[in-house]
Amino acid sequence: MEQEKDSGLSGMDYQVFLSFKGSDTRRGFTDCLYHFMVDAGIRVFRDNEELHAGDRIEEILRMINNSIVCIPILSKNYAASKWCLRELAKMVEFKKEIVPIFYDVTPDDVRLKTSIYSGAIRAHKKNMLSEKDQWENALKEVAHIKGRELKDSGFGESCKSIVKEVSDKLKVKHKIVSEHLVGLDDQVEALMKLLDTESPGVRFVGIHGPGGIGKTTLAKVVFNQISPQFDGCSFLEDVRESSRHGFVHLQKHLVNNLQSKQRDILDHDEGIKLIRDIVRGKKLLIVLDGIDQREQIEKLAGKSSWYSSGTRIIVTTRDIRVLAIEGQALEEEEGVLRLSREVRALEMGEMNSTQALQLLSRHAFGKDSPPPDYLDLSNEVVSAAGRLPLLLEIIGSPSSWEKQRRMERKNQEIKEVASREHPT
Repeated sequence: MEQEKDSGLSGMDYQVFLSFKGSDTRRGFTDCLYHFMVDAGIRVFRDNEELHAGDRIEEILRMINNSIVCIPILSKNYAASKWCLRELAKMVEFKKEIVPIFYDVTPDDVRLKTSIYSGAIRAHKKNMLSEKDQWENALKEVAHIKGRELKDSGFGESCKSIVKEVSDKLKVKHKIVSEHLVGLDDQVEALMKLLDTESPGVRFVGIHGPGGIGKTTLAKVVFNQISPQFDGCSFLEDVRESSRHGFVHLQKHLVNNLQSKQRDILDHDEGIKLIRDIVRGKKLLIVLDGIDQREQIEKLAGKSSWYSSGTRIIVTTRDIRVLAIEGQALEEEEGVLRLSREVRALEMGEMNSTQALQLLSRHAFGKDSPPPDYLDLSNEVVSAAGRLPLLLEIIGSPSSWEKQRRMERKNQEIKEVASREHPT
């Protein structure tokens, strides 16, 4: 048994669940693939068939549900194991990301078109009739997923290729944020507290405040921190501007972020239906940035009843009214995410003068405080910019600041020439 190493069921969150028939592949391909993934830093649950007893069954099913990617290694005797079939059925039921490996069998074998799997299904006891229907449906569905057909030799290159595919599926594209972040720690802590990713239920959090105050930056920082905790993530930037061209391309972007299969969408009604279908059974993180109309939330996030427990949806907006909090929800729209009992709002506070000066200096001079000769000018800029981070970043960019320096030098030269030509 490899219980201590592979299947301790300690409560750790695994990214990948391996399902296989031990007598077929445990000491060969499965062992090779397992170690390739572990070496790549992937957290893998390698099921041990001897653990299917008592409460262990529920634990294994929980591991399937909590994993991001499931890899069934469909070998010749896979369908002879009721536990393997139960695992496969749960993968389909939970709508997991499945990467099937057809090991010494073909997709047609798995589709029950040959005796290899169909005979194994028939051999299961008659008192399993209801389960057998689920197993057959799961086998047929998985057989239609594009997988890999392998023979009993040369595992190395195949394992490398599978690890790359799985790594790509696990990889969350982090949002790029400025390296010159100032004064965000308290805001990050406040947002994390509102999101409370450890609690059950669906949470909808709105970040509101004037333009340029740092709402998008805050959302990006938190997105980067917590996204690995979710089955799927999507960050839709500047919805306000993008939605001027319709919602279909935004819906398509959202859908393609949340699943690996690329989908086309003809109109926004079809998009709403597709979003509703793909979000079920998954713990998701969705950010809608730059919302200025309630309709945008409806067409992109839909209703809270669509989502599974643990899902978090973040909205950034200049207008708190689009969140409809504290009694502003509309009774006839029960279930829409903006209902007050589901909405938590965070007002984005402005920087203090010290933080604003530090931010400007980092952008303009590459350090926390400006040179003495530029201190007065820097304070004037901070005051004129209203301590808005976005404006300070623009003003403090090297090109803008160098232009200001050139103007000052030119003014000084003019003064010197004038003093020489017109001495007092």
